[in-house]
Amino acid sequence: MSAVHHSEIIAHRVGEPYGTIILAVSITIIEVAIIISLMSTGGKEYAAFARDTVYAAVMLILNGIVGLSLFIGGQKFHTQTFSPHSVKIALISLVSIVAFTMILPTFTNSEAGPYYTEAQLLFEIFACLAIYIAFISAQTVRHREYFIIDDTDTQNNESKGNYISNTSLIISLIFLLISLTIVVILAKTLSVPIEHLIVSQGLPKSLVGIIIAAIILLPEGIAAVSAARNNKLQTSLNLSLGSALASIGLTIPAVSVASYIYDFPIVLGLDILSIILLAISIFTVMLSLIGGRSNAVYGVVLLVNLVAYVFLTINP
Repeated sequence: MSAVHHSEIIAHRVGEPYGTIILAVSITIIEVAIIISLMSTGGKEYAAFARDTVYAAVMLILNGIVGLSLFIGGQKFHTQTFSPHSVKIALISLVSIVAFTMILPTFTNSEAGPYYTEAQLLFEIFACLAIYIAFISAQTVRHREYFIIDDTDTQNNESKGNYISNTSLIISLIFLLISLTIVVILAKTLSVPIEHLIVSQGLPKSLVGIIIAAIILLPEGIAAVSAARNNKLQTSLNLSLGSALASIGLTIPAVSVASYIYDFPIVLGLDILSIILLAISIFTVMLSLIGGRSNAVYGVVLLVNLVAYVFLTINP
C-alpha cells in the first residue's frame, strides 16, 4: 500500500505515462537484482528461475491484473474506453519479445534443449532492448498522445493549489524504492516456507514461482485495479502492459548478460503446454482490447484463463 501511495504521488507530479513507467521499471530493476543474486549462487537448481518468474509474471499480469481491471471497471461503469492505438503498440511489442525470449529457444537446433547459444543470446538481448526502447520512445515522445487521458480532475487539483513540490517528489521516489525493495525481499524470504508447504501438500514446485510473482506484482496490481475503479482504464492498461514488457524486455537481457559474466546456466524455452497457455492469454487479451471499449465479460474470460493456468500448473 505504501508503494502504491508513493507511485500515485509521483504519477500525479510527472504526469502520464511517466508515472506508470517509473513504477513498472522500479519493480523490474529490483526483481532483476533478486533473480541474478539467486541464479549466480544457486547453480543448476536455479537455471530456469528467471524464465519461470518472468512467465508467471506475464501470465498474472495479462490474465489477473488486466482481467480484474476490466471486470471491476465493467461492473462499475458498464463500458470503459481507452486508446486502441496504445494497446496495439504494447501488444505487438509484447508478442515479439515473448517469441524471442521464451518460445524460440525451445525450437532452435544449435544447442540441445531449451537453451540459446552465446550468439543467439546476443541476438535475443539486441532484439529485446531494441523493441523495448522503441516502445518507450513511442510511449513518451513520438506517440505520447495515445497513452494519456484527459485528466480534468488532476488539472483542477493543480489549479486549486494541490501541486506536488520537487521535495515531495524526491521523498516519494526514495520511499517508493524502499517499499518495493521490502516487497521483493519479503517474497524472497517467504519462498522457503512456501516451498516447504507446497511440497508437503504434494503440489508442484512451479506453484512457488506463481505465488512469489504474485507477491512481487501486488503494488502494480493494486495501482492498476484502483485506476480502473476510478474510470481511468487507460492508466490501468499503461501500467499492466508496460509492466509485462518491462518484466521480459529488461529482465531476460539483464539475466542473459549476467549468465555470460558469471558463467551460470540459464534455461529460457518453455514447454509446449506453457507455450499454448501463453498464446491463449495473449490472443484473448488482443481480442478483448482491439476495439477501444471494454466490459466485464472480457474480464471474466481473462480471469478464467488465470484459473486455467493455475489449475494446469497443479494438474499438468
